[in-house]
Amino acid sequence: MKKLPAFIASCACAVGITLMASPADAAVLTQGMRSGDVVQLQRQLAQHGFFHANTTGYYGSITTSAVKQFQRAHGLSADGVAGPATLSKLGGKRSGIVTASARVSSSSSNRVASYHANDKEAVDILAHVIYGEARGESFRGQVAVGAVVLNRVQSGQFPNTIWEVVMQPGQFTAVADGQYYLKPNQSAYNAARQALRGVDPTNGSLYYYNPRIATSQWSMRRPAVITVGQHIFTN
Repeated sequence: MKKLPAFIASCACAVGITLMASPADAAVLTQGMRSGDVVQLQRQLAQHGFFHANTTGYYGSITTSAVKQFQRAHGLSADGVAGPATLSKLGGKRSGIVTASARVSSSSSNRVASYHANDKEAVDILAHVIYGEARGESFRGQVAVGAVVLNRVQSGQFPNTIWEVVMQPGQFTAVADGQYYLKPNQSAYNAARQALRGVDPTNGSLYYYNPRIATSQWSMRRPAVITVGQHIFTN
């Protein structure tokens, strides 16, 4: 893990992240794109019953077809392009897509989010980052990675939603090389739920790195809080 702008904290399969706006913030999503925006679009289409494949983050022919079907069903021009009108019809905030302006306006005094182990979206996001970053770790090590994400949500030093923490530029390597978008296994989902229940093997840590592969002196100079598996957790 590097100093915030270049977090390299991984086990054998770990990866990191690039910031992506929500679909409600994007001007247009088109075939051929690959991003977190597309993941959100696919989830919203699935919620409306138009997308029946795994979320991949890639806007391919399946996503295009689903968008066209949605557009026809809602009286929109069926061009397969997810522009503002289509994204608005998908539901905006009502369906869980929160615009950037709405997120920025969140008060820092309300940073303790009401996430819980039955929050399907929160579990899914955490499971993806856990699987991408720590699928080679023990179950405790996987819970620890999820705990770091939640510690950041509540810290006041990072964004105040799980999605924004995970998607903050340069923080986690799992999105940047696409491993975030792999389908998590059951262990990753179980670890996500444990973290959401408040289990924190890291004692409140905000960072972690693998000393075998880390190159950032900034990371290695920080005092260790605890070591869990191959990761050293720090603040």
